[in-house]
Amino acid sequence: MPSLPNSGDEGGAPPPTPPPPGARRVVVAHRLPLRADPNPGALHGFDFSLDPHALPLQLSHGVPRPVIFVGVLPSAVAEAVQASDELAADLLARFSCYPVFLPAKLHADFYDGFCKHYMWPHLHYLLPLAPSYGSGGGLPFNGDLYRAFLTVNTHFAERVFELLNPDEDLVFVHDYHLWAFPTFLRHKSPRARIGFFLHSPFPSSELFRAIPVREDLLRALLNADLVGFHTFDYARHFLSACSRVLGLSNRSRRGYIGIEYFGRTVVVKILSVGIDMGQLRAVLPLPETVAKANEIADKYRGRQLMLGVDDMDLFKGIGLKLLAMERLLESRADLRGQVVLVQINNPARSLGRDVDEVRAEVLAIRDRINARFGWAGYEPVVVIDGAMPMHDKVAFYTSADICIVNAVRDGLNRIPYFYTVCRQEGPVPTAPAGKPRQSAIIVSEFVGCSPSLSGAIRVNPWNVDDVADAMNTALRMSDGEKQLRQEKHYRYVSTHDVVYWAQSFDQDLQKACKDNSSMVILNFGLGMGFRVVALGPSFKKLSPELIDQAYRQTGNRLILLDYDGTVMPQGLINKAPSEEVIRTLNELCSDPMNTVFVVSGRGKDELAEWFAPCDEKLGISAEHGYFTRWSRDSPWESCKLVTHFNWKNIAGPVMKHYSDATDGSYIEVKETSLVWHYEEADPDFGSCQAKELQDHLQNVLANEPVFVKSGHQIVEVNPQGVGKGVAVRNLISTMGNRGSLPDFILCIGDDRSDEDMFEAMISPSPAFPETAEIFPCTVGNKPSLAKYYLDDPADVVKMLQGLTDSPTQQQPRPPVSFENSLDD
Repeated sequence: MPSLPNSGDEGGAPPPTPPPPGARRVVVAHRLPLRADPNPGALHGFDFSLDPHALPLQLSHGVPRPVIFVGVLPSAVAEAVQASDELAADLLARFSCYPVFLPAKLHADFYDGFCKHYMWPHLHYLLPLAPSYGSGGGLPFNGDLYRAFLTVNTHFAERVFELLNPDEDLVFVHDYHLWAFPTFLRHKSPRARIGFFLHSPFPSSELFRAIPVREDLLRALLNADLVGFHTFDYARHFLSACSRVLGLSNRSRRGYIGIEYFGRTVVVKILSVGIDMGQLRAVLPLPETVAKANEIADKYRGRQLMLGVDDMDLFKGIGLKLLAMERLLESRADLRGQVVLVQINNPARSLGRDVDEVRAEVLAIRDRINARFGWAGYEPVVVIDGAMPMHDKVAFYTSADICIVNAVRDGLNRIPYFYTVCRQEGPVPTAPAGKPRQSAIIVSEFVGCSPSLSGAIRVNPWNVDDVADAMNTALRMSDGEKQLRQEKHYRYVSTHDVVYWAQSFDQDLQKACKDNSSMVILNFGLGMGFRVVALGPSFKKLSPELIDQAYRQTGNRLILLDYDGTVMPQGLINKAPSEEVIRTLNELCSDPMNTVFVVSGRGKDELAEWFAPCDEKLGISAEHGYFTRWSRDSPWESCKLVTHFNWKNIAGPVMKHYSDATDGSYIEVKETSLVWHYEEADPDFGSCQAKELQDHLQNVLANEPVFVKSGHQIVEVNPQGVGKGVAVRNLISTMGNRGSLPDFILCIGDDRSDEDMFEAMISPSPAFPETAEIFPCTVGNKPSLAKYYLDDPADVVKMLQGLTDSPTQQQPRPPVSFENSLDD
């Protein structure tokens, strides 16, 4: 199983690792980074060129070449050009772009239907509460649109598979449009090296759990090797959803977070995307930029300029920003005529009634403010609606005294990054040569760039008075304060650009996939339920053919079985063994060549009651081996390592305190141990409380002859020197002392405590005969010391039943008495 990568980078962009010969980066995004200008005389009716503003192209800078882009064609081309192998080959040869051809109706259902009017609002915390809620920007879940979404993701996976060399290529997948892509590519290429980066927010688990296909979407991301997010908040919400919906835990090691998923470690990466410094620096000195900056300076001379640049959609908070401006002018009459807010509205990325309503609201608020506080030659609010050339936009960035990002929810929002670089390096007509650059940024606390802008004024965009106060603070800020904030932001933005992001993502994806080629891969599931099980090269399933032959040819067998999670499933209300389990154990015990033991952490009285109907030969090792009974009629024997249990008087009250404070938890009291269970508690809170409890108990019991350990949703205190490994060694040693050392051992368990049994199989004392057949087996395909695995308790019972049906070839061995064996 791959381990979490080690963190070895200290500041600056991580050095790129030379790729293997022939390795490529396949960048998969919704649209190809292409421009297409109509030209009837061109081969395909369009003149194509790379679009320098396309984010997938920018985010490929800094990674080893070659890079191939996969996505749909620009919308104008897609509507006018039929699917063509000739066009695909031409674009691949000239621009390394490999198009995915989609029918117009399918693409509309995929993008405008499911992506923009279901996933996009949902990821931005807008729940479709009623069928009529579509006017607010969100639509109820529609099965037909979801199937279109899956179909398009399948087409993308097929297209990538045509190009892919899975042992060398790295696949970079961008954003929620291709959320299902990792599942479909993993199905076609189980060893593919897949990194997925979500550019949108990941909502809190309460919101995400409202999606009807939430399990499918989570499993899709877990079919990647690395999943990236802009901020820790988004990653935290993803981890919480995995815990609450799928019951998956995560672990941290040296700065990396990993989720264990069917033998694979899915690495979770947190790094916000930067800006393309090279592209921006190329635009800043252009004559058009300088001329526009001078024009803006002349137009707003003597006034402070506040700037907002936003896409036209429901979540950018443009209307709230204008309401804050109105409140500012109401409360500060002296600012009328002294301050102007220029709001640049980029074109909407999709059409819809919600966009029209936002635009109408913004224009109405603008007109009201200008009518109340403006006069001839002065408009407090200027709205520029529609596409604007890059050099004009850069000129506004360099000229603005204050930048305001007021979105109510946004994935990252790089506007403050652009603004910071332009103020530092751009032509600022109002700043004399050599004077330190200054800036002030007001940013919503609900956007992804907020954590990285420590010098910004953070606001709650829903609180209009709060935003108005922030505007007032920024307007009154001293030059020295603005300079310090500008310097702090510039240091971060200039060192965390797209090249840094791409190199970091590339290196971490290589580390996350480094063991892919050596794994044994098994495929399970259909459709969105597909997953792979990754096993180590020496870890294999315990097949009937493998064990039956050994079972038939041996004559002194020891069968060791854990209980919970091994012969009985976890999570049952009635935890007593089923009739099928009792019957199977009786059949095993009826063979005189078998010694059968249940080795469990449960109490001896409980186990004795449950297995009372079993054959009298069934042995039980209870409470992790502290108590052992060789047969139903023999007495319980204890290891006698501890003479008192006074430590319970210390541990008990501590556990009770945590149990009272953690709803759904409870304490199990055994003769020799105490166990705190939290499987019914809130997953996040229970896990947090378990760590605190373990630390607390280790502190107060430091001088007691016990050890504190954590297991599957438990914290347990046991006497020192007690464990399943010790118990198994004692059983084998006793059999050897009686002249009946086993030549066949089957040991099956499912959790951490059972690893001690498997370790006893690796280093036995006394040594097993050279011809002994040893089968340590874990349940659930997890990383383990065991050499073999079975999928679930049903497979265990089925395998044991198969053994009882196997005819043996050895003569029965004479019975050996083990009465009072541990005392001898």
